[in-house]
Amino acid sequence: MRVKASASKVKPAPAVETSDSINAQIAAFLKSGGEIQQIDKGVSGQTFGASKQISLGKK
Repeated sequence: MRVKASASKVKPAPAVETSDSINAQIAAFLKSGGEIQQIDKGVSGQTFGASKQISLGKK
């Protein structure tokens, strides 16, 4: 007989945001004086730290 998984594991909460609620949050942000900036494709928002690129080959 197979033992079922422990009942103590909790499933993560389901996503509950809808496009309507997100649009309402954006409208509230803009109404409070917030500003949305358009960023060009390929531009990274990370401006700190060294490159995290790794090499898998032997030198």
